[in-house]
Amino acid sequence: MGLIPNSDARSRLNALRKLLTEGEISTQEDLAEELARQKFQVTQSTISRDLRKLGAIKTFDPAGQIKYRLPDDIMMPSVSNLDLKGLLLNIEHNGIMIVLHTTPGSASLVARHLDQVKPEGIIGTMAGDDTIFVAPASIKKIEQTVSAILEELS
Repeated sequence: MGLIPNSDARSRLNALRKLLTEGEISTQEDLAEELARQKFQVTQSTISRDLRKLGAIKTFDPAGQIKYRLPDDIMMPSVSNLDLKGLLLNIEHNGIMIVLHTTPGSASLVARHLDQVKPEGIIGTMAGDDTIFVAPASIKKIEQTVSAILEELS
């Protein structure tokens, strides 16, 4: 049996979705290897694009290991058992925007938590790999919003 061409994106995305649901993969390289075993022809950039399409984020399993997961598969009560403040390296603001720096790979986990619990003064978040931008509801109360974020992550 030969490799499945990249043009069969739907099958590849379904296979990737199944791998993420099983929750055992922790790196893009591992995902690429597993998809190659399933006869899909993929590159790291293909995996990265597919993860974005699926909305996959990095999370922590109960042992503290990072795993890629789909947002629907994440149970936030298990997240609250983690020391989210331990993932926060720095928080600062410029009077307009709040910026949180996290450990590598954990920004989406922290941002998802903040978006779900919405500490006072937060409109929303945007996360990269290790940086989160927080849109405050009021720049006049930005210090209180920073305090609310720190309290929530404690």
